[in-house]
Amino acid sequence: MDSIEGRVSNVKPGEQVVLYARSGAWWLQPLTDQPYTKIQADFTWKNLTHLGSEYAALLVEPEYHPASKLVTLPSEGNGVLAVAVMKGKGGTAVETPTIHFSGYDWSVQTGDSDHGGQPYAYDSANAWTDEKGYLHLRMEYRNGRWSCAETSLNQSLGYGTYKFVVEDTAHLRPSAVIGMFTWDDARSTNFRNEMDIELSRWGNPESENAQYVVQPFYATENLARFNVPGGVLTHVFCWEPGKVSFKTTSDSSPDRQKLISEHVFASGTPTPANEKVHIDLYDFHHSKIHRINRMRP
Repeated sequence: MDSIEGRVSNVKPGEQVVLYARSGAWWLQPLTDQPYTKIQADFTWKNLTHLGSEYAALLVEPEYHPASKLVTLPSEGNGVLAVAVMKGKGGTAVETPTIHFSGYDWSVQTGDSDHGGQPYAYDSANAWTDEKGYLHLRMEYRNGRWSCAETSLNQSLGYGTYKFVVEDTAHLRPSAVIGMFTWDDARSTNFRNEMDIELSRWGNPESENAQYVVQPFYATENLARFNVPGGVLTHVFCWEPGKVSFKTTSDSSPDRQKLISEHVFASGTPTPANEKVHIDLYDFHHSKIHRINRMRP
């Protein structure tokens, strides 16, 4: 995502801007549940947009309800007061920061992303490794806004066993989310070969604090919720043709592990493509928290 801005004239109270970005079809920006861009007192507007080949700004009446996806843009009339379109321009490629963790090179997320269903700012300074090789992820409040952290593996691994050792999560606030998941950036669908281990109460202090997911999460059979204790935890998923098996254990002693939860998904599991492992820390719906998470190599 990136910022987009402009100016209007002859605007009346209550009128707003609606943004679209073209990627095949025209998609409502920045998110379908955030369809309007407010016009400021000086007649300027500014928001985020996903990148596309073209961009459109519509000046609309107060009661206008935009479609989330369009084949063609609307013309003036029926609540649309003006339409402005501009082609996207190719820019200079930005070098992606990388870190080395657990024997692999990882890219560090920068800029804005809507992972988690809201626009979040990501700062490469929020992800680093220490002298032990542990990975640290941080959320930080700086220059008037919160920023999050995410790393992604620089190669696809396909079928196999994926293991994540997390130092501790007991300190996390209810809205904090630690995600360890696969994600295919090349896919154009909503569910990009995504399988998740997520540690969060999703803002509800009374909720269980962990889940296994094979997307889409809203299918009942694709989600398994459970509770995890504090202390060192090992999360594993074994991805095989036709199924994926999840397991979480605690390191109760040097030579013994205690089973916390396990679950097998035997339907709807993806087949390998271009998915890569991601590890992220973000705040669900932007509550004010500041936490650091540490993972072992």
